[in-house]
Amino acid sequence: MQQRMTVWYWFGYSLSKAIAKTFFHYRVIGAENMIEEGPCIIAANHCSNLDPPLVGIACKRAIHYLGKKSLLDWPVLGPIFPQLNVIPVDQKNAARSALMGAIRVVKSGGAVLIFPEGSRSPDENLQPAQSGIGMIVTKTGAPVVPVRVSGSFQAFPRGRAVPRLVAVKVTIGAPIRFEGSVIEDRAFYQKASDRIMDAVASL
Repeated sequence: MQQRMTVWYWFGYSLSKAIAKTFFHYRVIGAENMIEEGPCIIAANHCSNLDPPLVGIACKRAIHYLGKKSLLDWPVLGPIFPQLNVIPVDQKNAARSALMGAIRVVKSGGAVLIFPEGSRSPDENLQPAQSGIGMIVTKTGAPVVPVRVSGSFQAFPRGRAVPRLVAVKVTIGAPIRFEGSVIEDRAFYQKASDRIMDAVASL
């Protein structure tokens, strides 16, 4: 089903797109590969806090994001995060909380952004994929859209307080499907995750 944008999501989406195009010469390559309806998993590399909005504005639909549950306790902004499709992740059991939240969204027909590496790269190089995204694929049967973000590390790496105004690009690859080859075990989860990360690396 088509995910509708809430008022707050539309506002954040529009503002992020305006800032990206104005200050970061933002462009999208392969937009025709994005799955704009029905369940899907968007898998992207991760080296900057800019990555979630940069990937989000490459989609015409509203997508979901994983975020710390503690974000909901922030004054003023806390109540807005659910309107921005943030899936709260309980840090006491982060892995399970993230996986269950993502699976729930995809099974309901939504799109969720997952970073297979698990955390931001410290040096822009791709890190090994964690097995979590492979489990989400197995549990949902949803197609995966590989995405490569370029330039975000130069713009806003870990530890930098103010972004540099450099060009950023989002490249979207052809969807990956695992139909007829899904196995419910950790070895398969990792194999699927590695295949997805290879697709991201090839972009």
